[in-house]
Amino acid sequence: MSTPASSYRLVAATGLHRGDRLYQQDQVEILPHPRVSGCLMGVVADGMGGKSGGRKAADQVILTARQIFERYVPAKDDSVSLLQQLVQEAHLMIKLTAIAFEEEPHSTLAAFIVNPDRSATTVHAGDSRVYHFRDSDVVFRTQDHSFVQRLINEGQLTEEEANTHPQSNLLTGCLGTQADPPLASHHIDQLQIGDTLMACSDGMWHYFTPRELGAIVQTLPPREAAEMLVSKARHRARGGGDNLSVALVRVEAAA
Repeated sequence: MSTPASSYRLVAATGLHRGDRLYQQDQVEILPHPRVSGCLMGVVADGMGGKSGGRKAADQVILTARQIFERYVPAKDDSVSLLQQLVQEAHLMIKLTAIAFEEEPHSTLAAFIVNPDRSATTVHAGDSRVYHFRDSDVVFRTQDHSFVQRLINEGQLTEEEANTHPQSNLLTGCLGTQADPPLASHHIDQLQIGDTLMACSDGMWHYFTPRELGAIVQTLPPREAAEMLVSKARHRARGGGDNLSVALVRVEAAA
């Protein structure tokens, strides 16, 4: 997908794979703004809970994102408040789903909005991530709401050790739990030509170093980069891979 604007264009792509799991509980979407050129939202949701509970939770995140973004007015509304509203409303809807279906659905969330002035905002809850690349360098990445991230922050684990820790999938915050979800947002004043935003689930980032991710998103167009990331993650999973999803958007000079 390509969205033109006055001096740049946004080129976006998504990737999704069930991995080696019986059920697809990840959901991913790129939403172009229905009325404003040069504005879009990317959303990744990694659902958890039972055969269908996780998928219901992830679907609820995407549905809520569509509804909220439909009402968004970039020139007037605050994108940080909007994304925090997405976290809170999706959390509430997942909890209501749990009551209706007697399940325990939860979901992570990683999302970003790119505005027509090239400012951007990210939000996340859980261990799905948003990365901001400038060329191949990671300028920013979200900090997981997880047990191992806490150990990393305390200096007890390295990033590499965390990847193989037996409790690496233990979350300290997500959507649909009894506790209020984390409202972790980040604002980018202006994306530059060549910058890439990437949201992805842990089934994707688990298999790459930041340097590898940066090299792939810089070298390949978003569609090919998404395909390469899915392919490499599947190869490296060696038959034990989780669901995986990725949403990419790159800022390119206008043709």
